[in-house]
Amino acid sequence: MVEKTQKVNITVAGGYDPEVVKLEKGIPAELTFTRTNAQGCLDVVHSKTMNFEKQLPLNVAQTVSVPTDKAGEFEFSCGMDMFSGRVVIK
Repeated sequence: MVEKTQKVNITVAGGYDPEVVKLEKGIPAELTFTRTNAQGCLDVVHSKTMNFEKQLPLNVAQTVSVPTDKAGEFEFSCGMDMFSGRVVIK
């Protein structure tokens, strides 16, 4: 059986759109961030709780795999922690 992957595209422009991502527990997931605005601190996205940090070059999609083994809410944010979003796993 081929396991499906949850894929979510997030636009980064003065914040994150969507700001809240809902995922199903136990199904592998990927978040793809695309920065479309040259605003400074949004050139990095990171999450301590989901254990990733990615540089976001302008207009280049960057994909990170996120763990879905635990239910809960997990935050991701820009390099200066001024803008943030959440992943909700149920």
